[in-house]
Amino acid sequence: MKVIILGAGQVGASVAEGLVSEENDITVVDNDAARLAMLQDRLDLRTVTGNGAVPSVMRNAGAEDADMIIAVTPSDQINLVACKLAHTVFNVPTRIARLRSRDFLEDASLLSAENFAVDFALCPEQVITEYIRRLIEFPEALQVLNFARGRVCLVAVRAYEGGMLVGKPIKAMREHLPPEMDARIAAIFRGDQPVFPEGDTVIEAGDEVFLLAAAEHIRPVLRQLRRMVTPVERIMIAGGGNIGLRVAKALEKRYEVKIVEGRSERAEAIAGELDRTLVLLGDATDEELLEQENIGEMDLFLALTNDDEDNIMAGNLAKRLGAKRVVALINRRAYAEMIEGGPIDIGISPAQVSIGTLLAHVRQGDVAEVHSLRRGAAEALELIAHGDAKTSKVIGKRIDQIDWPHGVTVAALVRNFDRSVIVGQTDDWTSITRHGEVVIAHHDTVIEPDDHVIVFCTRKKLVKKVEKLFQVGFHFF
Repeated sequence: MKVIILGAGQVGASVAEGLVSEENDITVVDNDAARLAMLQDRLDLRTVTGNGAVPSVMRNAGAEDADMIIAVTPSDQINLVACKLAHTVFNVPTRIARLRSRDFLEDASLLSAENFAVDFALCPEQVITEYIRRLIEFPEALQVLNFARGRVCLVAVRAYEGGMLVGKPIKAMREHLPPEMDARIAAIFRGDQPVFPEGDTVIEAGDEVFLLAAAEHIRPVLRQLRRMVTPVERIMIAGGGNIGLRVAKALEKRYEVKIVEGRSERAEAIAGELDRTLVLLGDATDEELLEQENIGEMDLFLALTNDDEDNIMAGNLAKRLGAKRVVALINRRAYAEMIEGGPIDIGISPAQVSIGTLLAHVRQGDVAEVHSLRRGAAEALELIAHGDAKTSKVIGKRIDQIDWPHGVTVAALVRNFDRSVIVGQTDDWTSITRHGEVVIAHHDTVIEPDDHVIVFCTRKKLVKKVEKLFQVGFHFF
């Protein structure tokens, strides 16, 4: 597939790295020649220096025969104009744009083919906000991911000394669960090395364990591996930029939130947009300010500024002064790998969190969901099984009859996904629905047509092989 990526920043570089490894023909366009040179030194791709919203630059990048354009520059305007040009001038079939402004995201007609012609709009700030919300719901987790419209939950936790399953084989988990509950350990990482999970595999203290279950069962299952952490009530946010503001808006109705912003104009502006959040003018690395605002009573400290160093410094200081849990936004991968597990509990890479949403729209075939794991080293996929026993390599076969690449685990299926059932109502009488039936995968589980199959790949290079298994043969119509 021939793909043009506009923007060589963190998101653009991460997308390029992900797609190059899958044998795509990639061209990256950016005004920064030095940044492009660094990218070309690392990856097998082509680069073009210039403004991606200019027809001559787009033509030079190969837009006339491109299959897809991914516009992820920092400018909404450039991304929108580029998609419009790609549609009307070059007839590029698929157009994806990164957008920050809510105006474009809230009015779908603006992105229609008659207007800016955007097939899919990616808002990294919103993706990160949802990611943080899930981490708050599961304060003991390192990562929380949803599949099948939230029907299935995958949670990464650190196994602790004294946990019910630590020192015991995986198959012992069944003994601790009620008959109506089932779960699957999809993967284990010991240090930086994956440990393939089999029934006799013994969990050790310190292991990073990826646990998957139906959303309604994930909490009781988690109790087998982790001490339950006190629910989050008080949150302090460092940084009132786009992400900090979005997160504060999303959390202020349910939690007690404080936000620290160093620019007086910005602090005043966000104070006008927030209803219950206390906005503080100051520096999040100011020890006196943090102590005055009772940092020691905070259940969660979120360092969400645009500066990695400030986030690391503020996060370390907050933890030293008594914050129970610290999450920091870290753009540089080397920094994220270095700091996580120390005073900072979780380092979030905006590019890696966002890339999964984008890759689900880039990948060929029926890939419904993609989540990047362990800073891009591994992936979890939700694939839809199409065809029948004659045209598909997976349908009608038991899990243990399929030639899965080593390092791939089939964790669960969601069957009858299009069939939804009302299982309750919220306080405001909104119906709560569940889509389909969750089937935790075992060796004798048989894949049926239209099953949503959740697969865990411990190495990214395995993804292409898994996708090929799900491709429908020539005779399927």
